[in-house]
Amino acid sequence: MTSEPGWVRHALWWQVYPLGFVGAPIRPSTADDRRLTHRLPRLEGWLDHVAGLGLDGLLLGPVFASQSHGYDTVDHFRIDPRLGDDADFDRLVAAARERGIRVLLDGVFNHVGRAHPAFRALEEEGPRAGTADLFRVRWDGWTPGRPVDADVFEGHEGLVALDHASPAAADLVTRVMTFWLDRGIDGWRLDAAYAVPPAFWAQVLPRVRETHPQAWFLGEVIHGDYAAIVEASTIDALTQYELWQGIWHGIADRNLFELSHALGRHDALLRTFVPATFVGNHDVTRIASAVDPDLVPHAVAVLLTVAGTPTIYAGDDLGLTGVKEERLGGDDAVRPELPDRPPPVEALSPQARAILDAHHELVALRRGRPWLHRAHTDVLEVTNTAIVLRTGSGEGAVVTALNVADEPVTLRAADGTSVAAGAGSLHDGQVTLSPRGWAVLAADPH
Repeated sequence: MTSEPGWVRHALWWQVYPLGFVGAPIRPSTADDRRLTHRLPRLEGWLDHVAGLGLDGLLLGPVFASQSHGYDTVDHFRIDPRLGDDADFDRLVAAARERGIRVLLDGVFNHVGRAHPAFRALEEEGPRAGTADLFRVRWDGWTPGRPVDADVFEGHEGLVALDHASPAAADLVTRVMTFWLDRGIDGWRLDAAYAVPPAFWAQVLPRVRETHPQAWFLGEVIHGDYAAIVEASTIDALTQYELWQGIWHGIADRNLFELSHALGRHDALLRTFVPATFVGNHDVTRIASAVDPDLVPHAVAVLLTVAGTPTIYAGDDLGLTGVKEERLGGDDAVRPELPDRPPPVEALSPQARAILDAHHELVALRRGRPWLHRAHTDVLEVTNTAIVLRTGSGEGAVVTALNVADEPVTLRAADGTSVAAGAGSLHDGQVTLSPRGWAVLAADPH
């Protein structure tokens, strides 16, 4: 079992894609698009909403100077001028701290933008450049003035891959991580961690932990042998895409056996590490578009009652919709601009209000039961349209019952003694749910 900082047991994150959230031009085409604009302070207007939900973490997408969408970094040590400057960032971190909210930054350490000074030096100076060993380059046939033949990330010519076998790359990433941890952040999301050799992280992270032993490192991994990656890399947690898929597919397709299967595999990972769980993020279709909006609370109920370190994507808590498409600009719909402050509750549609209310209920339930972070889940009953989960430890248990059918259902209540969230009728060891109903039952510890 890998170790993680003790504070992570209580961590509940709210994820933001800053460039989209504050309305920055994602594909700047003029100098005016790139001029210093203090947009980052707009996030401060949402911090009371985050704290009011009961969340205590702000997971920020890319904030460093980049060419377009944030993942084509050109300066890891400078805030993107489309967002603001150092003072804006420091003020945001301080405002979060005042509310007990930690901050996680998105580290793009697999690749950089082609306009990064380190790579531009190669194009100008060739193999004599002092930064030549930062990249995987083929110099055969190169002559001054010709493009440099370098490895890129997943076919994207604008994203030049670092050479992770190079000590220079390890030194750079260590310096970047330490610099911002010194500035007050609490850890890093490691973008495209699946594309980086685990040995690279195993070299870098212990060096960072020497000065920041309480930092938490979350790796973006989409598939593969999660446990083996964690053990080889020393990363604390990985993104749990398999559970995400099991949740929304199980609900949308009315095939809760898929959710049951994903939960079994999820539970097995706890022997090695605690995964980072989610039902939405900046790279996927929003949950209120992936499933019927009436069933969003069902997805959130699973997220917040099974083991993991949960993240809620900004706007999902308000029922925002958006479909990801595989095309240029296909992420824009799931990364929209939001207003300076959250809308008043009375301005929300009944559907959005129900989704927000469910988030409040379920986060409060999770906040009062931090042992759920590493608790074991058993599937007690499952059909295509109904499922009963019991998640427990020596400190207590909860029973989560879901009905995605259009008619009521009566299910096993196990040792559930009262309705802690949602709505259900308890009687004789059973719980009756209304059509499309859900409930989380509290159980006394044994």
